Amino acid sequence: MSSRGLLPLMNLVRLNGVPILQQLQLEERLLRTSSHNWCIVNDGTNEPTIVMGISGKPAELLEIGPVLQDKVPVVKRFSGGGTVIVDHRTVFITFICNTDALPSVQPYPRPIMSWSGQLYSKVFQGVGDFSLRENDYVFGNRKFGGNAQSITKGRWVHHTSFLWDYEMMNMGYLKLPKRAPDYRQARDHSDFICRMKDYISRQEFINRTISALGSQFSVTPLDLESSDCPDDTKFVPSTRLLGKQELEECFESESGNVILQSL
Repeated sequence: MSSRGLLPLMNLVRLNGVPILQQLQLEERLLRTSSHNWCIVNDGTNEPTIVMGISGKPAELLEIGPVLQDKVPVVKRFSGGGTVIVDHRTVFITFICNTDALPSVQPYPRPIMSWSGQLYSKVFQGVGDFSLRENDYVFGNRKFGGNAQSITKGRWVHHTSFLWDYEMMNMGYLKLPKRAPDYRQARDHSDFICRMKDYISRQEFINRTISALGSQFSVTPLDLESSDCPDDTKFVPSTRLLGKQELEECFESESGNVILQSL
């Protein structure tokens, strides 16, 4: 605990353009090998990349033909949640917490989601018509933030990809998911999502988030080279890049199924 107001300590790591694969592997390592609370802010990633949840199936979620043709990297992360395509326009914010740091938040998906919604309500106070709808952050009925979580014994991670801006053509790599939130009402991507840049600047958003976090934690900026940041060389992350052969096999299987269905 901190001597300043007895707030729990939270380390803040600010990144700029770090590849999303590297970021997710760092988060997984901090979740599983560190005993500290962390906030990781990554302002954009280096190239367009598709990120799937741990149980995601490429054939159901991706237009694999165009993904292979355009050589778009596909990452399968360690947490649950849906599929997104991210790039330098995306802002990533992650909270990694000990359950005893927030004793009023039960370590289950819905209470953690509710806590995050309350935090971001402060961030977006006076900005748009913000709300938490099902598992998404929205302005009105348009999504701009997608969330995923992983919960372990005594710790959890909640991370968000914020669509500050996006290239609509990139959304064509994603299929309309079979399981979608009710409020989506089968809308395609162009009618379902919105750009944060129409509501708030990147830097103001990041600053507001860190400020809101400061009401619940004693936030300490930390460099990744610090001794407080564990570097467990034995740790093997489950977050990985899907190989070309793996995607090709999914594509061939999908193509085969389509031919069978047409017979």
